[in-house]
Amino acid sequence: MDISVVIPLYNEVDSLPELTAWIRQVMDDHRFSYEIILVDDGSTDGSWMAIEGLKAMNPKITAVKFRRNYGKSAALNVGFAAAQGDVVITMDADLQDSPDEIPELYRRIVQEDFDLVSGWKRQRHDPPSKTIPTKLFNSVTRGMSGIHNLHDFNCGLKAYKKEVVKSIEVYGEMHRYIPVIAKWAGFKRIDEQVVQHYPRKYGKTKFGPGRFMKGFLDLLSIFFVGKFGKRPMHFFGTMGVLSFLAGFIIAIWLIVEKLVSIANQSPYRNVTEQPLFFFALIAIVIGTQLFLTGFIAELVSRSSAERNNYQIEKVI
Repeated sequence: MDISVVIPLYNEVDSLPELTAWIRQVMDDHRFSYEIILVDDGSTDGSWMAIEGLKAMNPKITAVKFRRNYGKSAALNVGFAAAQGDVVITMDADLQDSPDEIPELYRRIVQEDFDLVSGWKRQRHDPPSKTIPTKLFNSVTRGMSGIHNLHDFNCGLKAYKKEVVKSIEVYGEMHRYIPVIAKWAGFKRIDEQVVQHYPRKYGKTKFGPGRFMKGFLDLLSIFFVGKFGKRPMHFFGTMGVLSFLAGFIIAIWLIVEKLVSIANQSPYRNVTEQPLFFFALIAIVIGTQLFLTGFIAELVSRSSAERNNYQIEKVI
């Protein structure tokens, strides 16, 4: 099979007939073998009934229905597990992503051998309350991830090699960081493509301002797990040793200062009367706790069933 189109959706009953018909037209025009995987993330507006009707008219449609709303990341993860195509395309169900972009995305994966091609909505039809935080968010993500050639990490329209979606796990709010997750998994041929962004035709956006804070926390999680997931002692141990040494050096300096003052018969304050002493004490305690945290995390990591789970590209 050439292409799997994975579409997570939540309360998009009005857009589904038009979207699936549009995808079908594009696929037939280019003679692609394909499947459409619709993942209903607990919709309450009749989306599932619409999907059942569409499935009866188009056998290329496969559908999954969650009992409740779990979020876009969960829907994508289930869709990735079900996908059988050599190239996997993800897109939103609100008709703001154009299926006409699919042939070029497919070509770039197959002919240019990219692992992942992410859409870039250079001209957006969203209010400033959404576009301004998004630009800031993308800038921070580029800096932390080192993927400097992507302008729009959160674009729902992306294309992947099948190996990519079968090698990663998406949860929480991490759908916006799939390029980062893919990079940490060893898939480094990542590029972007300018895509058309249409105004929302039906309904309203399902994302509120709280997603930015959740997304930032997930970015920190990805950064830590990707860099230190199999060696947590390197992170916690380093921070702990540095904190402990800083506190220890300050304490020694205060003691030496007192001893010198006594030897010179100069006025002095007791070590415990100086504010620096308490900073030193706190640094020593925090350093010890961080070191022990790293030690425990290392034990947990070594006991995990995933401790030797590595991404292998080829075996000859």
